[in-house]
Amino acid sequence: MSPALAEDDALALLRHGELELEGRLVDASNATLRAVITADGVTARCVYKPVDGERPLWDFPDGTLADREVAAYQLSAVAGFDVVPPTVLRDGPLGPGMCQLWIDEERQDAPLLGFVPARQVPPDWRSVVAARDERGRPYALAHADDARLARMAIFDAVVNNADRKGGHIIVTVDGRVYGVDHGVTFHAEDKLRTVLWGWVDEPLPADGVELLEKLRVELTGRLGPTLAEHLTEMEIGTLAMRIDRLLATRRFPQPSEDWPSIPWPPI
Repeated sequence: MSPALAEDDALALLRHGELELEGRLVDASNATLRAVITADGVTARCVYKPVDGERPLWDFPDGTLADREVAAYQLSAVAGFDVVPPTVLRDGPLGPGMCQLWIDEERQDAPLLGFVPARQVPPDWRSVVAARDERGRPYALAHADDARLARMAIFDAVVNNADRKGGHIIVTVDGRVYGVDHGVTFHAEDKLRTVLWGWVDEPLPADGVELLEKLRVELTGRLGPTLAEHLTEMEIGTLAMRIDRLLATRRFPQPSEDWPSIPWPPI
């Protein structure tokens, strides 16, 4: 998010601004469009995902992905994870949909994650899974041992993110780390798939525990009714169970034995 645009101002712009479509992001599985949004002389870019452009999924109810994206932002903002860009549900040129502030990515010479030759994994990185390239050479999917990624890993465990690809992690010019594409979250069954498995079963950091404790309080307060506008009662109930489980163990979760733990493609 641009430093010149405060979060409340970004939300007001997203809710009330006029959308002018620029084009479609062709790599996305659902209809994902970039647009210029303008209101009261303020202009920014945003991502607009109309509900009518959502691809049907076998395990998520049709027409619910936009709501899940908004719920992910609301939870992130209220609890203080601050890993999701400002996101709203609004009408647009192609009907109702999710509208999210566009985040410019800093192209780094030293990325936070990726496929690395097996013998060249940096000493301060965490290996996730072994792989081989098309010529049979050994590689590792790995990520930095970075507190910003650890916070995102905790957030993903809470929202039950079924699709945390490396390409869904954005590092900004001011060093912030955002996650995008949260349409397949909050399922009542365990669906966690992520590239951020580097801390499996290790103790949660103290600041992560504090965020979970705050989130649990907020869920029984103002956050619960807000999420109820986008999620089912069962989904909110299992969200509370995931938070309680993380607070009870105070450890990063382990991959499920009943569900693929790595999204495809990972990056």
